[in-house]
Amino acid sequence: MPVEPQGLSAEAEQLYLRLLGGTAPDDDAALAELTRVGLVRASGAGVEVRPPRAALSALAARHEVAAVRARESAEALAAAFAERGGVDADFVEVLRGGEEVTATFEAMQAQAKAEIRALDPGSYLSPRPAATPAQPPALARGIAYRVVYDSSLLQDAAGFDSVQSSIAVGEQARAFPGVPLKLVVADSDRALIAVPTTSGGDVVALLIHPSVLLSALVELFEAFWRMAVPVTGSGPDDAGAQQEPTLPTRRLLALLSAGLTDESIARDLGVSERTVHRRVSRLQQLLGAQTRFQLGVQASRRGWL
Repeated sequence: MPVEPQGLSAEAEQLYLRLLGGTAPDDDAALAELTRVGLVRASGAGVEVRPPRAALSALAARHEVAAVRARESAEALAAAFAERGGVDADFVEVLRGGEEVTATFEAMQAQAKAEIRALDPGSYLSPRPAATPAQPPALARGIAYRVVYDSSLLQDAAGFDSVQSSIAVGEQARAFPGVPLKLVVADSDRALIAVPTTSGGDVVALLIHPSVLLSALVELFEAFWRMAVPVTGSGPDDAGAQQEPTLPTRRLLALLSAGLTDESIARDLGVSERTVHRRVSRLQQLLGAQTRFQLGVQASRRGWL
């Protein structure tokens, strides 16, 4: 289930900026990429540069479609897991009861050789993928943790504190609305997923061993990881992030999306170019964007544009 990268390549972005300055296209691959996303189009005079807002909106819409497909795939997989129930499937073990699930989860972290990956909708599986006793020692011996949390978790004080505690000890965290499945993957060797019980009683989970199914779950995680927004640790900028977007931020993003240079934006806003650069850099940090194009994608997805 491939998901296209967020934003443009560095080469395409630089070409777009050069085209805005009147330079003739000098990179065929980058030009093809710009054409594909709708930022330029052929014209009688050669190449016409298009305003980026429509292209950004279309790109964000394609990511939303990919998200819907990912959720549908997750639901289909979960239904298949529940239907099989481990019968006649030597790559699936059914775990019943919170103690067995907890012990298995702790063992997966203790035995991991490289990485723990997890999706956390914050619902029916206990324990939570993060903030467990096994996480700090695993991180200390070099195990990487990547977790995608449902955005709703960050709106709850206890959930926010738990995520921040995990980030503080070295976890990489991202957030995405509507995470559909509770999933933990240790390296690419084992996966633990939740199966909701019809009675709403004790925890039931499935331990998946190497198989096509495990590979599909790994790809499912990676799809959500690419689409999710990074969550930063507590710090001076967090309060500002919760207050965004302010009116000045919306105005700055609108000018950026129109393709204006820093000089033009500074003149329009009545500030220095250095101030424009500093404000853009802060927004990139808040939204986890490495380039200005990615900043536009993330801002559009959040409804800031």
